[in-house]
Amino acid sequence: MLKIEGVYPALITPFTADDEIDKEGLRRLVEYVIEGGVAGIVPCGTTGESATLSHEEHKRVIDVVVDCSKVPVIAGTGSNNTKEAVEFTKHAADAGADACLLITPYYNKPNVKGLKEHFKIIGDSVDIPLILYNIPSRTGQNVNAETMVALASEITNIKGVKEASGDLKQIGAIIRSVTEQGLDFTVVAGDDFLTLPIMSLGGKGVISVAANIAPREMSEMVATMLKGDMEKAKEINIRLFSLFEAMFLETNPIPVKCAAEMMGLPAGHVRLPLGALSKENEEKLRKVLEGLGMI
Repeated sequence: MLKIEGVYPALITPFTADDEIDKEGLRRLVEYVIEGGVAGIVPCGTTGESATLSHEEHKRVIDVVVDCSKVPVIAGTGSNNTKEAVEFTKHAADAGADACLLITPYYNKPNVKGLKEHFKIIGDSVDIPLILYNIPSRTGQNVNAETMVALASEITNIKGVKEASGDLKQIGAIIRSVTEQGLDFTVVAGDDFLTLPIMSLGGKGVISVAANIAPREMSEMVATMLKGDMEKAKEINIRLFSLFEAMFLETNPIPVKCAAEMMGLPAGHVRLPLGALSKENEEKLRKVLEGLGMI
């Protein structure tokens, strides 16, 4: 069974100049983050521009990452269309993914009954672990602690959540409740800024944007925190804070793909409706990377 702990890069999806999936570039990125000591990899999430991948492209990215990865793969397979989410999740399981990441259905704003049924149908379709993804800023809907714990207790293969609500009280309530009930359920941060605060509450790591370009540093910070050395973890966090800020100069993944290009990593353009990083922010990003000795 997958141990959900440590750093999992929310992997970018590199594109060629003619807007195809750069499969060799994708393999290079997987190799790069694994060399940096990450615990696993998350393809086809928000950072991987899943919203603009065709069904075929989505499946191809997961196939490539599973094929070349030497660490566990948590495949992004969520959708606001339940049948589509089932299709992606079953494909990922058949491809050999170790778990799937399921975003809360966006735009639809399902009620609790619909939300539970959505995840139950997906859960019944596979026998691998499912990690929920709560990010209200993207979906327009928060999954509160009561509902999250209910999902964890009622659907046996839901094993964790990537929490990006930014609500530490809510996150603490989830951790307290699953601990008191003895549930096999892990919380990881969904925001690099909040990795240490969430881990201090009992979280076990992060699904990270910054780990695309600083996998070794992020892995060191989280490993140090897991060992209980808060002071050293704080030092690393302070050193990386400017990088976390730079990753969100504009909408993710615009800055991280630009940073990867600056570092000589395969990334390519972002797909419309996202546009290239502004010249002003590109210069800010460059200064941050230079200051950290990354370029």
